[in-house]
Amino acid sequence: MFRLRRRTALGLLAGGVSAAALGLEPVLDGPPPTRTLSHLDLPPVRAENRAAGEPWWPPRDPRRDADDQHRQIQGYASTTTVAPGESVDFHVAVNPAGRYRISLHRLGWYGGAGARTVLTSPEFDGTPQPVPATDPATGTIACRWPVSWTVRIPDGWTSGLYQAVFTSADGWRACTPFVVRDDRRTAALCVILPVTTWQAYNQWPLDGRTGKSLYNGFGPTGRRDPNLRAREVSFDRPYADDGIPIQLTRDHDAVQWLERKDYDVSYATSFDLHSGRIDPTRHAALVFAGHDEYWSVGMRRAAERAVAAGRSLVFLGANSVYWHVRLRPGADGRPERVVACAKTTPDPGLDADGPTVKWRSLGQPEQELIGVQYNGIVGSPCPLVVRGAGHWFWAGTGVRDDDRIPGVVGGEADGLSPDLPHPTATTATLLSASPYRTREGAPLVQNTYLYETPQGGVVFASGTLNWTMALNRPGHRDERIERATANLLDRITGGTRRPAQPDTPAQG
Repeated sequence: MFRLRRRTALGLLAGGVSAAALGLEPVLDGPPPTRTLSHLDLPPVRAENRAAGEPWWPPRDPRRDADDQHRQIQGYASTTTVAPGESVDFHVAVNPAGRYRISLHRLGWYGGAGARTVLTSPEFDGTPQPVPATDPATGTIACRWPVSWTVRIPDGWTSGLYQAVFTSADGWRACTPFVVRDDRRTAALCVILPVTTWQAYNQWPLDGRTGKSLYNGFGPTGRRDPNLRAREVSFDRPYADDGIPIQLTRDHDAVQWLERKDYDVSYATSFDLHSGRIDPTRHAALVFAGHDEYWSVGMRRAAERAVAAGRSLVFLGANSVYWHVRLRPGADGRPERVVACAKTTPDPGLDADGPTVKWRSLGQPEQELIGVQYNGIVGSPCPLVVRGAGHWFWAGTGVRDDDRIPGVVGGEADGLSPDLPHPTATTATLLSASPYRTREGAPLVQNTYLYETPQGGVVFASGTLNWTMALNRPGHRDERIERATANLLDRITGGTRRPAQPDTPAQG
């Protein structure tokens, strides 16, 4: 199931190290999941969650979590998305040089544990690796670190969001995410993980000097400066500091809730939607779980094709489909390693798809697809104010119009823009109208929105980045939001999910 570089493997075998210890056979942290006859009729993710789990990441600790000032241990993966039978390389740097291990974890519910450890590497010798020079034209920072470990994904691994955790011998740790997709089976719901947005916000190295994202670079005094931002960002680099993308927690909340509620789900990435590796018309719905801001033409056309075919789209976040991006291969020719977004014109990479600016600037406002669109950054969390309480979406929640659900409107918000194009020939319902103030104090209104298409699909937009927190996060969970979201997904999937597993506090 694993392969190391031949010279390394032969050297270790000569020294008496077993094939299992080399990673030529799996090394499991704990027993494999029990597969009994009662599991045979379960979709893979439901069966997977019957296995015992354990938290994949202990509470954050500055005494143990790597940072970009010292870069104690960091790494990145050669691909964001992989199917069983395909391989992923991990590239790791250790400072100062020393021994380390890599452990791989699938994130899910697992009775509240939040993850399951699926594999642990042998120990490797790690060395420091350089921060490469910034491309003077694009601001891109792309590493060419050597391969540390190559993993061929076993056939038995369940589709999901995975984390590779890098741990040095003296206890420093960092990580990087990747997604295992399922190309052989069609789940009712396909969760699209927004890797293009994760990378857009990544300012590695966050050292006050070098790092760049699609938002900022560093000025001479070490302050972030949007005028010095990158126009292109590469996946050939770690995520900043401990390696957890700053937007990933919103997706993680959705993943845990969907698996806790026993929905039949599989997972893919923005790149899979862009490239056609997944067929959006084969799923009852595509679920965009978190902050999904950066979309290519391929991604948008795939979503539009799904709607035209009577399939559904579920946007559990806000500020989706906002920036048009171009996806490029890396310098070595590997596809889907660079996200380009000039954000202004002229765009030096202009092609037939148009400049990489806001979709609304291209005459294709996101509201045309989603029903609402981004209208502001929320100054502080506000209540969601209910509208359309008699709609099936709110059934069983006990809400009435003008009820206020605390803290649900937060982060960023969407609203209905009456003067812009919106989906036609549909039945649309406004499900909230929540006053809020932006960070600058401007008064605006957030809207949760749903429309049903003549082809039988449903497009839902929560209109807030705090929705998934209300589904899953301790201290934020709200039974009304959970019930309404279940009403939506049950309607889309035909109500085929099994009774939910017992609730315990979310972890991981």
